[in-house]
Amino acid sequence: MLVVTRSDVPIIRRLLWRREVAASVVAALLLVGCNDATGGVGDAGAAAPATDESAVTSGTDAEATKSTNVDADTAALFDSSVVHEVALSYEQADYDAMIETLAETGEKEWIEVTVTIDGVTYERAGARLKGNSSLAGLSGGGPGGLPLDPAGDAADETAEADRPPGGFGGGGPTGSASADSPEDLPWLIRLDRFVEDQEHQGYDDIVIRSNGSAASLNEAVALDLLDEAGLASQRAAETRFSVNGGTAILRLMIEHPDDGAWQRANFDGEGALYKAESTGDWSYRGDDPAVYDDVFDQEGGSEVADLTPLVEFLAFIDESDEATFAAELPERLDVEAFATYLAMMDLVDNFDDIDGPGNNAYLWWDAASGQFTVVPWDMNLAFGGLGGGFGGAGGQGRPGAPGDLQLPEGFEPPDGFEPPDGFEPPEGAELPDGFEPGAGPGGPGGFNRSNPLVERFHATAEFEALYQQQLDELTERLFESGAAEAILAAWTTVVTEQASDLVDASTIEQEADAISRSIAE
Repeated sequence: MLVVTRSDVPIIRRLLWRREVAASVVAALLLVGCNDATGGVGDAGAAAPATDESAVTSGTDAEATKSTNVDADTAALFDSSVVHEVALSYEQADYDAMIETLAETGEKEWIEVTVTIDGVTYERAGARLKGNSSLAGLSGGGPGGLPLDPAGDAADETAEADRPPGGFGGGGPTGSASADSPEDLPWLIRLDRFVEDQEHQGYDDIVIRSNGSAASLNEAVALDLLDEAGLASQRAAETRFSVNGGTAILRLMIEHPDDGAWQRANFDGEGALYKAESTGDWSYRGDDPAVYDDVFDQEGGSEVADLTPLVEFLAFIDESDEATFAAELPERLDVEAFATYLAMMDLVDNFDDIDGPGNNAYLWWDAASGQFTVVPWDMNLAFGGLGGGFGGAGGQGRPGAPGDLQLPEGFEPPDGFEPPDGFEPPEGAELPDGFEPGAGPGGPGGFNRSNPLVERFHATAEFEALYQQQLDELTERLFESGAAEAILAAWTTVVTEQASDLVDASTIEQEADAISRSIAE
């Protein structure tokens, strides 16, 4: 007789959720395949190009606003009790060139912008697009660079018809992005890109997130829960976001781990920050850091270390025997924080984590201790966030079966597209010759991506016990106690009271109800 305990439920639920999401993502990608798309997708975590020092000037020379002495009435940047106002403006020719470069090469170029944050204007700031599958409609690729429309045939009317009520919340995770709607796109804003030391209340970088929902409640709640669990999370705030004087829409703004202010707030002392690229994996590829250029990107701590500490860590994961792994991992990794991370990814139902299709994670290396800490990143799929119940993008609660998505009559997915094992296409969909279930998109391993650190951690008895302990304690402290519901209620109240002119109250309620059901499970 099989006995399932409460602590087993998140694991079972996670396995089922991964399979369910994989099917839904594939169906969504099939749908997106009829949209206008050319070129290849860029990396989700593609690093910003090295700053052109000749383009960086002092605030005085540029006559740009760089002071943090803003009006006393200006809200703190990440005060989540306020719906903030963020506005971008730029030259249309610069934007068009950026979009063309993305479509042709997959590269995300910086453009010069003016940004206004809660009434404070900064000239000569920088902005670039940030994302992977959320930009598929622009670059012609899905997760992992999957080509969605090799012919490049325009299908603007279809794309518009498929846009759910309330919008996709910034591009959406399934390739719904359109260059004609820059207010919907995911953006990275860097205030000091062209003006040295320009910042707002100590912040250089701001991320405007994409989400499959209209109000992004799922990511906002998940980030707060990660913080409550003691992890290095990112603070978030809702914004009225507009571009070139256009209509504002509701978008979630979050901290960027690349920002020095975030690093100083979350970690003591010197160290290095690394970003896992969506097209990479955690395999050991030898001791030459150069071979990891497309696998990990260093985002901070260049004066302390290069990729060498990370390469040595990957070698340890790959080459150590079971006894050595168990004995020495705590010297190289904050194992308690990692157990907490794994438990929280299960509890908030985040499919796209360290071993998900996006390979989403940062790693902080502490120079004094030599330990790594895994940092959560990209929570827009938390609480079943891929469309289901969020903004009307495909059913209630968690993502539904692929049959819930309607494909255009006669649509055929692109040659070479491989769905995950067990995928069944929507009724009536015509699949091309050679279309066989297998490893889906999302880089090496696709939807079946594995992470050797995660696998070996769970396979080691003492670390698995630590994970189970964290799972039980966090379930009680954050979910059974009512803390998660209180966090959800606070975000819902702010959006309803301050932004129901941007997102219909019924849509906000729908999102909140879906998250509440997930919390209660």
